[in-house]
Amino acid sequence: MAFTGKATYGAGSDLPELVEDVSDVIGIVSPFETPLLNHLGDPKRAAQSTVHEWVEDQLLANADAINQTTFTPGPTTATSITVDNGSRFQVGDLVQPDGSGEVIFVAAISGDTLSVIRGYGATTAVALADNMVLNILGNAALEGDDAPAARFTSRTRKQNFTQIFTAAVEVSGSMQASRAYGVEDEVDYQKQERMRELLRDLENCVINGVAPTTNQIGSSSVRRSMDGIIPMIETNDFAPGQGGLPSGGGTNSDELTEELLNAALRLVWDQSGGSIDTIVVGGAQKRKINEFASASRQYLPEDTAYRDMISVYESDFGVCRIVLSRWTPPDTLLLLDSSRLEVMPLQGRSFHFKPLAASGDAFKGQVIGEYTLEMKNENAHAKLQGLAV
Repeated sequence: MAFTGKATYGAGSDLPELVEDVSDVIGIVSPFETPLLNHLGDPKRAAQSTVHEWVEDQLLANADAINQTTFTPGPTTATSITVDNGSRFQVGDLVQPDGSGEVIFVAAISGDTLSVIRGYGATTAVALADNMVLNILGNAALEGDDAPAARFTSRTRKQNFTQIFTAAVEVSGSMQASRAYGVEDEVDYQKQERMRELLRDLENCVINGVAPTTNQIGSSSVRRSMDGIIPMIETNDFAPGQGGLPSGGGTNSDELTEELLNAALRLVWDQSGGSIDTIVVGGAQKRKINEFASASRQYLPEDTAYRDMISVYESDFGVCRIVLSRWTPPDTLLLLDSSRLEVMPLQGRSFHFKPLAASGDAFKGQVIGEYTLEMKNENAHAKLQGLAV
């Protein structure tokens, strides 16, 4: 028998007799996390100007390369060698061709030409070649000799620019006074939403941002922006199968492999005193890193959870925390020394809410902050691009 009594649906399809049931929790689906900023932490100091500068220095080079194609009388017996930078050598230097056991003694220097003694100390002479690297082992000074001529390096200034991040907040008086689902204070809610968006944008610019090519300090018509990590890395700009790196995996030899990652770490270690401790990747390359250990995983019969994630990668060249950031380009992997990175606000300009004068029946203000990236010694970091996605 059909029900004929009072029911919830009796008054109409819009249920006019019932209190609306709306959850007090507002679901936000848009991504707003900032894993790289969280990993780097708060800066030790603030920037003092819209042009932020820092000073870098380096030790005297202890390697150079041969710059000649013919050798007299031959590659294994030549005693006159032309190099790229003769100023890097001193009389008395012990030099070793890269990858060999021969030691060469520098007897005299004229410009970029070295007069040498081959096979010093009964070592076996090897065939020299153009662009072969010569490693300077050290200098053998004469007992009682005068001090050698002073040599030194010149410090250099590096710079980046601050970038203003801002978003407006405006709520009508009626909206602020009304009761809303899941929100106690509409102005505060809008502040939080805009803050999340600006933090998201800050991390994105820290990774991908680019400063203008002209008028970088900004003007009334030129917006000032900062360089991010990717454009600031110039020395160690790697790609699979190029610049001394092995080819990657896959059909096109461009997939990330452990061999490729280790080779990139080694190249950074070879030419800088940096210590890579952070690997920043997007989702595609994070899955490739997770696959490094897939073949060697073992499970017991009582195991009920399957774990397929690598959060820390330890190699001969350092222990690296893997940071998954959705703002990293999908074909890119960043190798960073976090001790040389700081995301800093302009003094007194960290993110804050600034109330604005009311005009009409509304609450107005803006969330604003001004930040820059300090990346010391760009050759202590690396980027590996062109990876298969």
